[in-house]
Amino acid sequence: MNVEQANKIIVKPHITEKTFAMVENESKVCFIVHLSASKPQIAEAVKILYNENVTHVNTARTIYGKKAFVKFETTAKARDLATKIGML
Repeated sequence: MNVEQANKIIVKPHITEKTFAMVENESKVCFIVHLSASKPQIAEAVKILYNENVTHVNTARTIYGKKAFVKFETTAKARDLATKIGML
């Protein structure tokens, strides 16, 4: 996978009060992703775009599109990524 494909999979970060709490409490960052993206593709896209290792990915289909809840090894890594993408 290259950067262009990764950008098609990860559409944008999803920023709400609940996702702010998830960064601190659960080491998770929420993204809106392409509807056909699979969990391994999402993990690989995050690795390529942000150079962070993903431990787990959960997905949900909502009215906003498909959400991916990406879990990281530590809260510090999730916080750093959230700061890098402009969530915090």
